[in-house]
Amino acid sequence: MNSPDLMKASDLFVQCLEDEGIEYIFGVPGEENADFMLSLEKSDSIRFVLCRHEQGAAFMAEIYGRLTGTPAACLGTLGPGATNLITGVADANMDRAPMLVLTGQGSTARLHKESHQIMDVVKMFEPVTKWAETVIHADTIPEIIRKAVRLARSEKPGAVLIELPEDVAKRETAAKPMDPIRFRRPVASQESISALAERIRQAQRPVILAGNGCVRKRASRHLRELVELTDIGVLNTFMGKGAIDPDAPQCLYTIGLGAKDIGTCAIDAADLVIAIGFDMVEYHPHLWNPDGLKQIVSIDFVPAEIDEHFHPQHELIGDVADNLAALVEEFKANPAPSFDLSQQKATREDMRRELLQWAKDDAVGAIKPQKVLHDVQQVYGDTGLVLSDVGAHKMWIARHYHCRVPNGCLIPNGFCSMGFALPGAIGASLVDPERPILGICGDAGFLMNVQEMETARRLNSNITMMVWEDNAYGLIAWKQWQEFGRHTDLSFGNPDWQALAAAFGWHFQRVEASAEVHSAVVDASEHRGPSLIVVPIDYTENQKLTERLGTLTCSI
Repeated sequence: MNSPDLMKASDLFVQCLEDEGIEYIFGVPGEENADFMLSLEKSDSIRFVLCRHEQGAAFMAEIYGRLTGTPAACLGTLGPGATNLITGVADANMDRAPMLVLTGQGSTARLHKESHQIMDVVKMFEPVTKWAETVIHADTIPEIIRKAVRLARSEKPGAVLIELPEDVAKRETAAKPMDPIRFRRPVASQESISALAERIRQAQRPVILAGNGCVRKRASRHLRELVELTDIGVLNTFMGKGAIDPDAPQCLYTIGLGAKDIGTCAIDAADLVIAIGFDMVEYHPHLWNPDGLKQIVSIDFVPAEIDEHFHPQHELIGDVADNLAALVEEFKANPAPSFDLSQQKATREDMRRELLQWAKDDAVGAIKPQKVLHDVQQVYGDTGLVLSDVGAHKMWIARHYHCRVPNGCLIPNGFCSMGFALPGAIGASLVDPERPILGICGDAGFLMNVQEMETARRLNSNITMMVWEDNAYGLIAWKQWQEFGRHTDLSFGNPDWQALAAAFGWHFQRVEASAEVHSAVVDASEHRGPSLIVVPIDYTENQKLTERLGTLTCSI
């Protein structure tokens, strides 16, 4: 007879996850995690979402983590289940999303030898996680889960793998869960904060480069206060969208294209770049500081990566929101001087003209990306959420779509994996079922995880997916054309979109004219349940943009 002080290891594992506040596990179970699944079935606080592919599960967990700051889990079995997870896990880790990765494994009695589906999952995941570990002894489960969640949440957040072999899951243990104890991140010293404020006052043309670390709500709030006090302009990276309101006169929009763009003019003119929450994985400094001569200061959670093009002369290390709040108090006590911001004002006006150029376009047939995004912003830009997949459309979204709230636009820009937006939208709808959510994909990226249309229907996810149809790998064609003046054959066929939507029980619209875009977006946003919009896109604009930026001269 079992002792009342003992419990099954898989039951303890689930109880530890419950105590950590884990709400969702997305995944595809297998034979080797059957004990865990039976234990999970008894949980009152964790919801398991059955997915159609492990990669989709990882993307759902990633978006949950990016939006909440708390990890969700993705689950797969050993062997192919684990390998199917890895792309989504790598994407989450490089885009700084907290995530738990849970995999089954064969019995420990056969891990040392050739055996069915056995592979070293931990070693395979080590390059794409912050930590990866196998549970060898059931008594260590509380420590491993406590460490995993703490590491996943700690700056910079990321993915952590826990592997549970099938025989360990069945064992009994007297171990008890550990109480989760949170900690506040440290802040920089007052002396360092005052010195940085003085360094900014001495500049003539400072500019702020706001990265991924600025989209936490507190960080964004204090950044906006700092900008109102100093009037310094802000360029945000792809993953820093929403850090500042695009209607604010200091908003200089987005920077991050590989080519020189309008926003680059503001950095070229600056004598001090204030990098806040900046992450080099998304926009490498050699693109905006090619000679390594720019004066740079950094405000971030961790010390700056060592790089010859990003060598800050002053750093504030610690909680970005608290450091920004302290900097605000410095400028309240001793206001900033009047800076020379003429170049920044010209940059903003030049970009504003581009954003409005095609707002009233009424073409029939292939529709310009600029027009689509103008109309999307009218519907989703205030409080909605737009998720971008990876492809040519991502460049247009980054450049032309702007949101008023942090995390109002999510773009994968570290690992940059296609197939992100559909499962990501499903994950986002679980965070806030009433929030308007739109995913934008190319026709290639959408079909990479098309099977999750069934998951969305089963969950009745209140999402809209917009497919930009060009029947080709448009971004690859664009890149090849830029380098070689031509591109290889990158075309493919597409399904009957209306039939595809009907097969999965989705609402469907196809837009055939520019004048129809706005009404189609509104109609889809008001529909309860999953909706698909297909837009034939005019990607001749890709080359036109490249040619225009190639001859770009700054206004001042």
